[in-house]
Amino acid sequence: MLNRTILLWVFGLLLSMQVFGQSAKPNIVFILSDDHRYDFMGFTGAVPGLKTPNMDRIAAEGAHMNNAFVSTSLCSPSRASILTGQYAHTHTIVDNQAPLPDDLTFFPQYLQEMGYKTGFFGKWHMGNTDDMPQPGFDQWVSFRGQGTYYDPVFNINGKRIPQPEGSYTSDLLTNEALSWLNSLEEEEPFMLYLSHKAVHSEFQPAKRHEGMYDTLPIVTPPSMYLTATDSSKFYGDIIRAPETKVNYKDIPDWVRKQRYSWHGVDYMYHGQLPFNVFYKSYLETLMALDESIGRVMDWLEEEGLEENTIVVYMGDNGFSFGEHGLIDKRHAYEESMKVPLLVKYPKMVKPGITIDQMVMNIDIAPTLLEVAGMSSTPEQMQGESFVPLLEQKKVDWREKVFYEYYWEMAYPSTPTVFAVRTDQYKYIFNQGVWDINELYDIQKDPYEMNNLIRDPEYKDLSKRLRNEVWDWLENTDGTQIPLKPIRHPKLDHRFQRTY
Repeated sequence: MLNRTILLWVFGLLLSMQVFGQSAKPNIVFILSDDHRYDFMGFTGAVPGLKTPNMDRIAAEGAHMNNAFVSTSLCSPSRASILTGQYAHTHTIVDNQAPLPDDLTFFPQYLQEMGYKTGFFGKWHMGNTDDMPQPGFDQWVSFRGQGTYYDPVFNINGKRIPQPEGSYTSDLLTNEALSWLNSLEEEEPFMLYLSHKAVHSEFQPAKRHEGMYDTLPIVTPPSMYLTATDSSKFYGDIIRAPETKVNYKDIPDWVRKQRYSWHGVDYMYHGQLPFNVFYKSYLETLMALDESIGRVMDWLEEEGLEENTIVVYMGDNGFSFGEHGLIDKRHAYEESMKVPLLVKYPKMVKPGITIDQMVMNIDIAPTLLEVAGMSSTPEQMQGESFVPLLEQKKVDWREKVFYEYYWEMAYPSTPTVFAVRTDQYKYIFNQGVWDINELYDIQKDPYEMNNLIRDPEYKDLSKRLRNEVWDWLENTDGTQIPLKPIRHPKLDHRFQRTY
């Protein structure tokens, strides 16, 4: 009788534990931002006065992946790499116009097979400008192309619905995500994929944040004026001069010329926006994104789901704010290819740790699938699960990351770029232009101002890294890049409307 009583008591206890979201499988929250550079978070101290309390909270309660990189610093290729675990040359979405192949498998499709309820909320913009529901998601809320910051039209499960006048996209997406979470049945593990438009240019903060950083002093990077000309304007409140050696002679010509372009500080957005306004609008637009993270974290806490949920926050690519005289991304400099990556999962990750090993966007899918219980990474994925790093285990890990960007007709001032980065060196191969390649010692030269490519001391290293780039492309079938047809006239300011 006693044993039966104990069994009934244990059975009842187990039943009582099967409340909403408390399945044996961990829940997954993946929050993706757009154009958020790796160091623009309050806790890094890179921007004195910047406040991101909710990003800071994840870092304090979990892990800051201090060396996270994308394999292509551009919206569509990077987002496809996150979802597929593949390099851009493998999934073939090599730019923002490339069509979405029919044979790709997104990691949420595997989660559905494992019993997860999955929801996508936000910017898709992967290979096309459509907003229709995609495989792998039970709930779908998206918008066409880049979307708008105010008064968006959402595609909700296949039906386009205009949102209220004056409504703000970052807030609306968070509302939709939380509403969906509240609608789930008990015992269902979930995967929330919250994919923000913020902080993509052209920046528009929520009304409540406008002017928040008006008095914040702007500190310019030391490489901002290396390519300055007699007609260049000087921006910022504190202009930092280089403190390390500069090789002015071997700055690539394409970098010099891009200074006066859509993506250069001397003619940014074709002269429509001054740098100081651009900079502060970015910071203010970031605020609603941080608040969104906080609302999701608060919901998990209120529902008692913090322990059983992994929360990952990541940027889809980096962003330049004057480094090398450039803005935006695409190139292989640190501020472009490096991204913020924060992970909180109390069952696995100790609070407040920093992980210095290099991880990539192609690692996200394998990592989340392992957390969910998949025994091995799907064969077609080229990334690796970084679960052992989160657990602070000593494991053999990659010693280098590779990078690729393919020239776009829409933004022709950046050439095709291939690169390899180790903990100490970065080699950049500028493809298809009559120009110099680049080698930097990023430990001694973190702002990449001293190109060592002509230095005889580094000739053998340059050769070895150059060969590693091409070996990587050959070994991963990356030497045949799909050529996309060009039907429209030139868009750049020098040769606009010509064919």
